[in-house]
Amino acid sequence: MARDPDPVLDAVLEAEYDNRARVPDHPAVFERWRATAEAARAAHPPAEVAYGPGPRQRIDLFEAAPDAPVVMFLHGGYWQALDKGWFSGLAPAFLAHGVSLAVPSYDLAPRVDLATIVEQARRASEATRPRVVFGHSAGGHLAACLAAEGLAGAAVAISGLFELEPLIPTRINAALRLDPATARALSPRLWTPPPGVVLDCVVGGEESGEFLRQSREMAEAWGLAGAVTRYEAPASLNHFTVLDPLFDVASPLVARIVALARR
Repeated sequence: MARDPDPVLDAVLEAEYDNRARVPDHPAVFERWRATAEAARAAHPPAEVAYGPGPRQRIDLFEAAPDAPVVMFLHGGYWQALDKGWFSGLAPAFLAHGVSLAVPSYDLAPRVDLATIVEQARRASEATRPRVVFGHSAGGHLAACLAAEGLAGAAVAISGLFELEPLIPTRINAALRLDPATARALSPRLWTPPPGVVLDCVVGGEESGEFLRQSREMAEAWGLAGAVTRYEAPASLNHFTVLDPLFDVASPLVARIVALARR
């Protein structure tokens, strides 16, 4: 059942989930993503793998070796922006550890609904069979969905969204068109995880209270349901710089994902 409008609460939620407004220098971070992606693609051109008929249903596969374990990164953008090409810069850190990286694009809202995007993430996973799925923001939501369905033994959700009803009164929902029923149905916090599945919830220590709450409560809820969970909020990182450790071959976050892939 839809709740009655609450202008004060709705304004708070708008501010809590407006990451670009919270991080005024986000264009500089995006430019770093673009520059590192171009350099990585030039140094190690990926193979492109189709997982569906559409032009965005493609995966960039950076292969370390034919028999190397595969991890898959799902990009963010509130299911409405960006594509795989922005995140090629993550590949060098994993290739240096002998781990292959798959980075899919997917169709975006409002062209498709969120249930369709989740289904496309499933098909991308089936095409690459990753040992670990990890993702940022909207991609963190998708990574948790795949872990809940047993499509990977481990997931690392970075600044993920696991409870979608708070997005309904925000401008984000203009493209998503969620109502309370669809928001609950697509909220992995409410799904039952497979026993023993690993879920790490990582969120920047400088992110909004809502993003911190979502990751903390997701780890708590899935931990109580039988998953093996971690919650981490590294200091001095915001919603965009929280990805910085993934570009560093020696970072603990890269080491964690590599260790999960080699289990």
